[in-house]
Amino acid sequence: MHMPRTLPCLALALLALLPSVALAHVGHDHGSGFAHGFFHPLGGLDHILAMVAVGLLAWHLGGNARWLVPAAFIGAMALAGIAGMAAGEAPLVELGIGLSVVVLGGLLAFRLQLTTVLAMAIAGGFALFHGYAHGAEMVAGASGLAYGLGFVLATALLHGVGILAGMGLASLGSGRHFARASGAAIAVAGVLILTGVI
Repeated sequence: MHMPRTLPCLALALLALLPSVALAHVGHDHGSGFAHGFFHPLGGLDHILAMVAVGLLAWHLGGNARWLVPAAFIGAMALAGIAGMAAGEAPLVELGIGLSVVVLGGLLAFRLQLTTVLAMAIAGGFALFHGYAHGAEMVAGASGLAYGLGFVLATALLHGVGILAGMGLASLGSGRHFARASGAAIAVAGVLILTGVI
């Protein structure tokens, strides 16, 4: 299928704009329900990078992985979100989120050819940390269902940005190089996040 030349530009524009909203995690006093849930993944650079990386990884692996890997992430994240809503904050969650950025970026940078099942397991495992953080930071009194739908939708959109970026640039013959360069940049950002530099 021929990909319009405007699609890679649109995907990159979206990717470039996302960090502008990623100054910090969304505070508990900003919105409630669906809106709060939707903007929570967009409120942390770590969440954005990991979720876009999942989309890029899914595109890189190709075939059924293009929907199974993001689906595994979203499913595990939703379950962990329910646990986070019930139990509140837990130790090591932020460490797990930071490691997800490093590992997912590294998988792209080194162009590792994972099986779909292994990629689903890795994505789903790291999604547990992201989901728990989303659930634990739900604003008091918000609808859990609406909040959950919000962060699931935002996550799916971020996965879509990664997939569209890979697909669009592949149509120009530079998709593989873009995936490797993006993966390296994501992994380095993950290290900087873990060390508190950003």
